[in-house]
Amino acid sequence: MTDNKNASIWRPGTAPVAVVMISLNEAHNMEAVLQNLAGWPQQVFLVDSYSQDDTVDIALRHGVHVVQRKFGGFGDQWNFALHELPITAPWTMKLDPDERLADELKAELLGIMQKGNSEGVSMVRRLWFMGRPLPVRQTLVRLWRTGNCKFTDVSVNEHPIVQGRITHVTSEMAHHDSPDLDHWLEKQNRYTTAEAVIAYNQSELAAKPRLLGNALQRRMWLKKHFYSVPGRYLALFFYHWLVQGAWRAGKAGFVWARLRVVVMRLIEYKRLEMELTGRMPVKRHYGPGQPDPRVRQY
Repeated sequence: MTDNKNASIWRPGTAPVAVVMISLNEAHNMEAVLQNLAGWPQQVFLVDSYSQDDTVDIALRHGVHVVQRKFGGFGDQWNFALHELPITAPWTMKLDPDERLADELKAELLGIMQKGNSEGVSMVRRLWFMGRPLPVRQTLVRLWRTGNCKFTDVSVNEHPIVQGRITHVTSEMAHHDSPDLDHWLEKQNRYTTAEAVIAYNQSELAAKPRLLGNALQRRMWLKKHFYSVPGRYLALFFYHWLVQGAWRAGKAGFVWARLRVVVMRLIEYKRLEMELTGRMPVKRHYGPGQPDPRVRQY
């Protein structure tokens, strides 16, 4: 656990909410996300998975309550956060370090929390890529009454399960996916490996796949059957390019649509490799390490 004795203290804001984040090497986002939150939430928590950069330093400097815990999957980490952190605010919000709340969204959320006639809140997240906003939006549940949420226990693509009435707000949250393509590709490499392992092990998905079920169940049905669809990659590109409207973002939108296809191909190819070799992926550490005292240094 991180020692907070010498850290600053978070100055409670106007909203009766605890913002919770998890992190691994998010120093490139921490300053901006904490400036974005300043003056709004009552509490801010960070569960860090032993970052090697300045993530923890920046968070402590801003008065964030930081703990560290080995990462065992997104669902596991989020459930730990909700069960073990000393959250006292009446509302809890999940936020990723690469997300930013517009002032209009903060005002809408505050209004709902003050009314108190909802158990959870869904909002719109808009994707940014290569420094440009894409016409790609998701509706996500990100706010709930404290104690009224648990996450699906999956390694990636976790989902909050909130009981009761969910109110939707229309103001947008910006998702700045990665600072550059180098970072984006490294992250997608880890993500596709995790998804391929799930597929190879035939692990349970975030929800029961049902074509005629709710939105999450339909998404899981498509995920389960995607790799048996003829012409799937061409169809997927045109879905991102035309249906989601990535073409409106010009070259950045075209690159994003192409790369989404690459991600799905990698999941399929990594699963195939496991089937052919019978071996699971080995976690590797790239880049230089510490000097070895047994050999001469130059």
